Amino acid sequence: MTKERDLTVVGIGASAGGLEALERFFDNLGHDTSMAFVVVQHLSPDFKSLMDELLARHTTLPIQMVENGMLVEAGHVYLIPPKKEMIISNGRLLLSERDRQHELTLPIDVFFRSLAQVCGLRAIAIVLSGTGSDGSRGIVDVHEAGGLVVVQDLESAQFDGMPRTAHDTGVADWVVAPQQMPAILESHLKRIDAQPPLTSGTRSRATPTSAALDDVYRMLEKEFGLDFTHYKPSTVTRRIERRLQLAKVDDVAQYVARLRGERAELDVLYRDLLIGVTRFFRNEQAFELLQERVLPDLLTHCAPGRPLRVWVAGCATGEEAYSIAIMLHELTASSPGKSFQIFATDVHRGSIELASRAFYSESSLVNVSPERRDRYFIRSGGSYQLVPELRQAIVFAPHNVIKDAPFTRVDLVSCRNMLIYFQPPVQQKVLNQFHFSLNRGGVMMLG
Repeated sequence: MTKERDLTVVGIGASAGGLEALERFFDNLGHDTSMAFVVVQHLSPDFKSLMDELLARHTTLPIQMVENGMLVEAGHVYLIPPKKEMIISNGRLLLSERDRQHELTLPIDVFFRSLAQVCGLRAIAIVLSGTGSDGSRGIVDVHEAGGLVVVQDLESAQFDGMPRTAHDTGVADWVVAPQQMPAILESHLKRIDAQPPLTSGTRSRATPTSAALDDVYRMLEKEFGLDFTHYKPSTVTRRIERRLQLAKVDDVAQYVARLRGERAELDVLYRDLLIGVTRFFRNEQAFELLQERVLPDLLTHCAPGRPLRVWVAGCATGEEAYSIAIMLHELTASSPGKSFQIFATDVHRGSIELASRAFYSESSLVNVSPERRDRYFIRSGGSYQLVPELRQAIVFAPHNVIKDAPFTRVDLVSCRNMLIYFQPPVQQKVLNQFHFSLNRGGVMMLG
């Protein structure tokens, strides 16, 4: 077998509804692929899996139920057995018993994390149909390692829990139907195969050089005032490569020239780099904790006559800020003398403008209960708008957490999934800014 770092391993996580997605994926995969595929599906411990027999109808690739220590080879499909967790190490798949002491098991996350450590740039993580959130933590590790993350689109998923939480992390490079994924994988593999070792003096024409990245950085900063050198280079490079593929441009030099001449394409790249993933009450467990423990405690200790101050940094189009406003409105309604004020900020002015208007589609309210929808939203045509009293409780403003002065005397800072895109020194700088912002006893909520 080739070295681990030379073999591209595709980890596929699936649960309820995953079989149909897997069938459509393998129906569209060529038989001469040089990738290895490891399927981690939630399986009932009480029934014999027929996955190998079912998938054999949709691919000519050899399919094997994993045994401990099995060697990973290109052009093979590997299936996790029931009641097991699995990692990849030294080119082999290692099995262990699931921890039965804990009801919640996350075998997809476990495998994705090992995949990121072992395969780095040649790690590919795919999240298909399923309930719950398994896979959403592991794909962040794959992204951090420079690997590719592909998520099934919500429209084609029988169960959208896993795809939705994966999409909400903001690290998905592609969100598409399963039948579209093989072509994306093959195109990605061609690019990384064409990229020579770092010691070589040549590079793929489709891989941004340092000079090309510098050109893009300068154009973005000149046009939007945001310095993307603070972002992880792998994040910027991957987004540029994605735009290359979508724009059907093979040469980075051609794409840079296009950016110079097309303001619209520069704006699309800018929005793509900011990755504004948000929705109402995203990560329900976090918001339950806020409502049941954090916010009541903060309100209790808030001095009489002083409003509770909240800063939502990287608010995107405002769903999270309004979610917090709804909870605080409910809590203060039964507490005379208690009030709140929310500052919601983002570097993208277009997102701030949308947030201020507070119009949202019906589909974006999927996590809003019927009672809250009736109380806090007004139907307007095919959209819903927040009631004026909530809109007036939030101050939306453009703000760059890296270079602008932080807000002060804040009781709660919410910053979800933004820090992962920054380089470590910038992460620490921003965390220091948040710490400076908080009152004694204040709370910071991260992704």
